[in-house]
Amino acid sequence: MAAMMDRAVYRIIDANFNRAREALRVMEEYCRFAVNNGTLSGRAKQLRHELCAAIGQLEQGKLLAGRDTLGDVGVGQQVENQLQRATAAEAFTAGARRLTEALRALAEMAQAESKPVAAAIERLRYQAYTLEKDVVLFAQPVEKFNRVRLYVIVTSDLPTKILSLASRCAAGGADCIQLRAKDMPDERLFAVAVEFVDICRDFGALSIINDRVDIACAAGADGVHLGQGDLPVEQARRLQLSPLIIGKSTHDQNELERAVDSLPSYVSLGPAFPTTTKPKIEIAGLDYIQHGLERLAETGVSHVAIGGITHENVEQVLRAGAQRVAVGADVTEAPNPGDACRRLKDKIAESLAE
Repeated sequence: MAAMMDRAVYRIIDANFNRAREALRVMEEYCRFAVNNGTLSGRAKQLRHELCAAIGQLEQGKLLAGRDTLGDVGVGQQVENQLQRATAAEAFTAGARRLTEALRALAEMAQAESKPVAAAIERLRYQAYTLEKDVVLFAQPVEKFNRVRLYVIVTSDLPTKILSLASRCAAGGADCIQLRAKDMPDERLFAVAVEFVDICRDFGALSIINDRVDIACAAGADGVHLGQGDLPVEQARRLQLSPLIIGKSTHDQNELERAVDSLPSYVSLGPAFPTTTKPKIEIAGLDYIQHGLERLAETGVSHVAIGGITHENVEQVLRAGAQRVAVGADVTEAPNPGDACRRLKDKIAESLAE
């Protein structure tokens, strides 16, 4: 009887070890090929290797001897829609859930054979929870932001002007609008942000709040844009109530490297040209945009080119490789901001289609 129970324990361990390894492979490949992020993919790979090392401390002969695929009453049992995944993200989520379930079963059963092994697997289970969270909170906002082509920055401390510009730009096809109000009192800023978010949502545009993570979260905005002196990206993520698009300003290679390490949803690359918004910032130029795009290609972090971009020079930025451009005064100070957005959006579409 004892031998039969010992065999059953090893059968359970073997089955769940295989299940966990397979799930981790799915998660690793999603991070590698869909999210395109080596750091997250590496964490999944490391977790898989640590799991193999933990199970490797048990008697491998017993694991293989206990395996009985043909005699397994669970083989062939299926539930409805068991393997139906509409997207790679759904496959990742299913894999993450399968992983933590398998790790819990492994920890429970390994107790009978080795308490140190069980403890190691239990630690891996909590690492798996954290990995799932980190991947989703990075990947979902990036996927949403990647649909952006025209990003408009509305700079004003006048509520009526802000809301009017947001409405006209969104109606003109702006994919993303940032509210930049530097000197507005918090109570008024929050009230304006709520209306701003509603306008963007009604037109299908993303809403971004400049600098203020607290206002962005409280108003239900899609995201926040952080400057070099603002709250760090990792701290901004701690405040989010749901996956938040988090942008980070960069003006040179050093700032870009620091930004990439914190895994924002996107970085702004610029200034591409002289700009009245930040006249004291040294012009980064098109070379920096090209370098930035090459660096970001290895990270999965998205981008937007920024700084002095107009109807007249936007094609230069697009030829440098940018997929998304941010504009300010060229649109917001135009006689008809909606028409200005339409013309820019058409020019971007034509250039990217070539």
